[in-house]
Amino acid sequence: MPLLDPKTWQPGTLSGGESAVVEPATGDTLGTVTLASPEDIAAASATAEAARRGWAAAPYPVRAGVLRRAGDLFAAHADELRQWLVRESGSVPGKADFELRIAAQECYEAAALASRPTGQVLPSEEPRFSYTRRVPAGVVGVIAPFNVPLVLALRSVAPALALGNAVLLKPDPRTAVCGGLALAAVLAEAGLPEGLLHILPGGAAAGQALVADERVRVISFTGSTGAGRAVGETAGRRLKRAHLELGGNSALVVLADADIEAAVAQASWGSFFHQGQICMTTGRHLVHASLYEEYVERLAARAESLTVGDPYREQVQLGPVIDTAQLTRIDALVKESAARGARIAAGGGHQDLFYRPTVVADADDHTPAYTEEVFGPVAPVRSFATFDEAAALAAAGPYGLSLGIVTRDTALGLELADRIPTGIAHINDQTVNDEAVAPFGGLAASGTGARFGGEANLDAFTELRWTTVRREPAGHPF
Repeated sequence: MPLLDPKTWQPGTLSGGESAVVEPATGDTLGTVTLASPEDIAAASATAEAARRGWAAAPYPVRAGVLRRAGDLFAAHADELRQWLVRESGSVPGKADFELRIAAQECYEAAALASRPTGQVLPSEEPRFSYTRRVPAGVVGVIAPFNVPLVLALRSVAPALALGNAVLLKPDPRTAVCGGLALAAVLAEAGLPEGLLHILPGGAAAGQALVADERVRVISFTGSTGAGRAVGETAGRRLKRAHLELGGNSALVVLADADIEAAVAQASWGSFFHQGQICMTTGRHLVHASLYEEYVERLAARAESLTVGDPYREQVQLGPVIDTAQLTRIDALVKESAARGARIAAGGGHQDLFYRPTVVADADDHTPAYTEEVFGPVAPVRSFATFDEAAALAAAGPYGLSLGIVTRDTALGLELADRIPTGIAHINDQTVNDEAVAPFGGLAASGTGARFGGEANLDAFTELRWTTVRREPAGHPF
């Protein structure tokens, strides 16, 4: 029996109208989902608030057991879920398998959180027992994007549930199945009690209602910097925490001593994986002048060799971008870059939503594809002459998410990384990496720092309460 049946995959209680589930590669409609209205958000938060207390009080093996079973079920249902990831989000099968593997890891890591120590015993100058204790935050709101829909939802949903919270999840309507309904189906089969997880696909109005709802005490948002600023402002006015994982324009720095073929292999993956629709995508290639021309030539040749097409029906390396609006933006940035003097060394065209992997050479501060986050399969390349210039170029711009450095001198690579403010840095690897055990997040316009993964989840989804106990009531001067 399939995990997801389009006839029964939603309970029918939402009132925001229907939205088609569209396959980007063909334009075909795979089904429909019902969207959430602001009134639905309020009703869900009330249900979640009522359900969370019993869940928080459940013995930790109960919560951990649900998450462990969920991890097993992502593997058990891999064939069905892979198909949804390929067809709904435009993923190639290898990328879908990566998501499923990380999804299982997120569940296993979350299960381990349930049994972590919950506080400390503190010294006190008074005759009392003084200690701290982590308590669940309450109702957590998660707003997740379309690009890696399963992982970028689950990395907040799983630890929040494991730590005793209830969750309202608003997936992007374009990936409401693999980014929302699939999670709910797996967790329900794993034994999650009703009322603790609500799937609320919707647009801006639903997101605003979720952030503003008084019962939602923590917001976990992954998306664009512009939308993240709005989320942060709304949450701040209501004195609630907002963990923001936002955009990026990450640099790959290729030093003069680098193995150029290895560097190009890193670069190609960093810029073209999942059509460049990754927040950590290598958006700026900074290459020492002595290697520059050969690097551009080899990267262009590699881009031209990559196959682009329907990942469900063909064996390809890149699938479609998510929709026409995204395609139009990518194409405009590439064309404007060429108009301002950059050289299109490979690609630069598309058929339907299939954009060719593109190399933009001779980029500078006036090249839009270099200065802005493209979110498409575009690799802008720029040369540098000195170590100091490389550091300055990599540190420039508003973002601070990920960094890659390719060099045979790893100590020199670490020295360079220390001069470039980012939340993530990789020596002899490209910018796109993720592990469930590692903290994840960016600085400046890329977000509010490492708020997901590993022990960072404890701070993200619990409150730290100070408690004291006296044998007798205290006496005070008045």
